[in-house]
Amino acid sequence: MKPVELPAIPGPLRAVLSRLPQYPPAAALAVALNLWLGHVLNGTNLPQASGKVVCIRVRDAGLRLLFCVRGEGVAACADAQPDVTITADAGVFVSLALRQDDADTLFFSRRLVMEGDTEVGLLLKNVFDALDTSILARPPPSPARVLKALRINFPFAS
Repeated sequence: MKPVELPAIPGPLRAVLSRLPQYPPAAALAVALNLWLGHVLNGTNLPQASGKVVCIRVRDAGLRLLFCVRGEGVAACADAQPDVTITADAGVFVSLALRQDDADTLFFSRRLVMEGDTEVGLLLKNVFDALDTSILARPPPSPARVLKALRINFPFAS
């Protein structure tokens, strides 16, 4: 399968994206992660990651998305000091998600950078590597699962 090649994000768009609040896209991604991976990616299953703040930095988009691993799933953080920061361009993250590229290869080619608590970063990498890809082909989640995922990031959604 050919790796995903996303068009370069124009400088003016990157400048705008980097100035927008980062919480909304982080919350949207956290809800999606909880819907599809919440049964695996949570502080109960990964006690070593519980309470840790992970920063996903999408270099070419100017995005800096912060997440905290909690007992029930992943929650977006507004302003927190990350324990680990994972940096790459958008196309690299898409290639990783689609399993078109290997994280180790990307790391050694310096297209993927990890800084901070590398133990947490490697733990998360191993969780993603162990996932069965059929998980993404599941039918859409039930309304109850959607509400549960929303409550983790938006407690007022009860």
